[in-house]
Amino acid sequence: MQLKYLPSLMRVRQYIKNFFIFLPAFFAGSMSPVLALKNLTVFFGFSLVASSIYIINDLFDIEADLMHPQKQFRPLPSGKVHKRFAVFLSLLLCLLGMGLVAFISPGCLTLVMTYFALNLLYCMKLKHVALVDIFVIALGFVIRLFVGAGASQVSLSMWIVIMTFLLALFLALAKRRDDLLVLQETGKKVRRVVDGYNLAFVNSSMIIMASVVIVSYIMYTTTETVQIRLDSEYVYLTAVFVIFGIVRYLQLTLVYEDSGSPTKIVFKDLFLQLTLIGWVGSFSWLIYF
Repeated sequence: MQLKYLPSLMRVRQYIKNFFIFLPAFFAGSMSPVLALKNLTVFFGFSLVASSIYIINDLFDIEADLMHPQKQFRPLPSGKVHKRFAVFLSLLLCLLGMGLVAFISPGCLTLVMTYFALNLLYCMKLKHVALVDIFVIALGFVIRLFVGAGASQVSLSMWIVIMTFLLALFLALAKRRDDLLVLQETGKKVRRVVDGYNLAFVNSSMIIMASVVIVSYIMYTTTETVQIRLDSEYVYLTAVFVIFGIVRYLQLTLVYEDSGSPTKIVFKDLFLQLTLIGWVGSFSWLIYF
């Protein structure tokens, strides 16, 4: 029965990335129950569109995934789900997702369509171009922010956009590092784009991105206008969790060489989970209570 493989095919675990949609309202200090419900609906609509893209990407990557030690067990390369069913499901999810977004927040539909078109180009060509591939991934996270801002009708701080873009680059570089490790260990090139990367370049780029993200967050939390808007001069204290989280991720990547899927890492690493809880809890306490 192909239906039991739907969560895996749709990459439901990856929906954690779409929580960036909630950040504009959260950072603005305006997360009311009504607004939270609206954001939640847009979140599900966007997630369905993202699932559609994941399926399309898997359809393009079947041959490459067969050579990957973990990805070969995904529903499509393993043959557990038929290609025709996957194509139909992708189209259905795309239409349902965009319809849901249009119903709740018509102004966000253009952004979601842009996200879909950009990622379709990524699946077809851009993921094979070094540097362009990780920049497209990072732009996807920025689009999530603008979708959330549109749904919440709040303005975005330039610092949030910068931090999100750089953090996404950091995570994308970690994934490319994992591809390089697979090539090093098995001799199999799971992505053509790895020709444009090496470990020295990726390691140094990750450290640069990590450093700038930390500096950007500290500058954001110490900006006078932000402190006035959030009615708290102690928001900068939450930087402790940001620094710890990034350094922990660097440790997992560079020391333990575990950098495949950011989502899987978050789900299985207790340190990162506690750090996220600490950051959300402390930030919420400072601006909402």
